[in-house]
Formats: sequence, structure tokens, C-alpha cells
Amino acid sequence: MIIGDRMKVTVLGTGAFGLALASVLAENKNEVVMWTRFEEEKKRLIETKTTPKLEGFILDDKNIKIECDLEESIKGSELIVLAIPTAFITDVFKQIKKYIKTNQYICIASKGIEQGTCLFIHDMIKKQIKNKNIGAISGGSFAVDLVNKVPVGLSVASRSKKTREIIMKAFVNDHFRLEPTTDIIGIEVCGAVKNIMAIASGMVDGLGYPISTQALLITQSLHDIKSLIHALGGSKNTILSFAGFGDILLTCTSEKSRNYSFGKLIGSGASLEEIENYKNKITIEGLYTLKSIHKLIKKKKIKIPTINIIHDIVFKDKKVDELIKYISI
Repeated sequence: MIIGDRMKVTVLGTGAFGLALASVLAENKNEVVMWTRFEEEKKRLIETKTTPKLEGFILDDKNIKIECDLEESIKGSELIVLAIPTAFITDVFKQIKKYIKTNQYICIASKGIEQGTCLFIHDMIKKQIKNKNIGAISGGSFAVDLVNKVPVGLSVASRSKKTREIIMKAFVNDHFRLEPTTDIIGIEVCGAVKNIMAIASGMVDGLGYPISTQALLITQSLHDIKSLIHALGGSKNTILSFAGFGDILLTCTSEKSRNYSFGKLIGSGASLEEIENYKNKITIEGLYTLKSIHKLIKKKKIKIPTINIIHDIVFKDKKVDELIKYISI
């Protein structure tokens, strides 16, 4: 599986972040296989070496192979990187569980929580396969920044030291830093909930309030996420990691974030038609996460008022001004 320092790595998913991670892996001279379920996308990537999903991405066809067959995609790979929307993860792992080996390592790069079950991704995977070599990476990084090789820092979490080491070996270089931790629960909570808070931060911007008011919201959000991490069995300190404060700061202050842009539409008083058009064109992970997290905290009787207010604004037509009233108390 490893040829000298060269590792075979599979990236499941050809979205912007999956492509960006593949570019880092290829830069580190790993043998990379990217899986897409769409033959047309495979053909376009191979022929043009570019994609409208990610500006600046150029396919390194010496180190990256595009594949549509799941079994072939993961065969012989030491590391499998998961970069597909949360909604499709269970289905994909139902398909690959008959192919995956116990000595293969899994790195979760997706963020979110499954609707219905309210499971975070590492629990979704454990429900389908017996492999315990599961880790996750999360932190303040946009796909375009990875492609442009700017310095970024992410957290890598796993209860398995060997899993953390394998993930770090594949990714770390002079502009891609990984900070190790055992708190996979905290890392996943941060990665999921920050998308919800980005929607709220966009709302504040859309209402016309300055960055000072956004800072107020972000600070309140940090306390709320810390409480949620603790309630779910993670470490409060994770809120101060790259996956915590680093990612929240980035996602809650940048219009590059789809979640932020969606919130800004709501805050600025966009019509229902404009909002629906945006939702239909763009995958907004925070929307799916919001439903599930709201259900989870209600089920476990955890008090996170910010999430309740954001939920009611998005799904129950509560006035967006209620968010300002709450954070101003």
C-alpha cells in the first residue's frame, strides 16, 4: 500500500473541498484516486483537467486518477478520505462495506449530522462497518485557499494514534498544518455547528449591522458550541482549536461561505423566490445540519437558545430581528 514515502489515498467525492484535498495529497506525491458517481464528470475532469466547482484547480493527472467504480477506487488504498455531502454517506458506506479492509484508514473531511438518526459522521460510519481506524479533519480553510497553497491549519482527531499519524503523513507539508487531538466528538460538533452559526452571522450582516455585532454573535456562539460539545461527551477545550475558533472565525466572517451568503440573503429581506433559487443552486450544509441539531438538542434536553432562534427564523418564519434581540440581552 505504501511505496517508500508514497501512499495510495482514495478521495470519495469530487466537490470543491474533495478536489482541494486531492491537490494537497498529490502535491505530497501520494498516489491519489478520486471517486465520482458521474461518468460525465469523470470524462470532463480527464479531458479539461479543470472544473467549474473550483477556480484555479488543475488536475495533476500524473498523481490523480478519476474513477467511478467504488470497489476499484478503494482497492489497495491505505487511506480513504470522505468528502461527500452527509446525506449520501450512509448509502456510500453500505456499498463499500463489503470491499473495505480492517487495515485501511478513514479520514472524515465532510461535516454535518444525519437527518432522522441525528448521528455524527463517525457514528454513521461505525454503524455500517467494523473498521475502527476512523479520524476526522476540520478547520478554517476554504477549498480555493488549499489550491493556492496558502498556509492553513486544521485539527485532526481520532482515538487511534496510528490513524492520526497516517492522516498527518498524507497531508502535512509546509503550508498545510494538522494539530492532533483525540476529541473526535468535539471536532465533529464544531465542524457541523459552525455552518449554522455562519447562517446567523450572514443574517446579522444582511440586516446592516457592523462587524462589532457579528463579533458579539460569534462570541455567544463559541459559548453555545462549547456547552454542546460538553453535553455530548467531548472536551470543552476543543472550542479553542483550529476546528473550533479557527473555523468559526473564518466561516462566520466571509462571503466565500455558502452558509454565510444564505444567511445574508435572509437578513437583507430577499424574496422567498430568491432564497429558494439560491437553495436550489447551492448545497447549504448548514440547512440540513440545523434541522438535525435542533432535533438532537430537543431530544437530549440541551439548552442552546441560539440554535432554536436560528431554526425558527429559517423554518418557521420568525422575524430575523429576534436574533439581534437575543444576542443583545
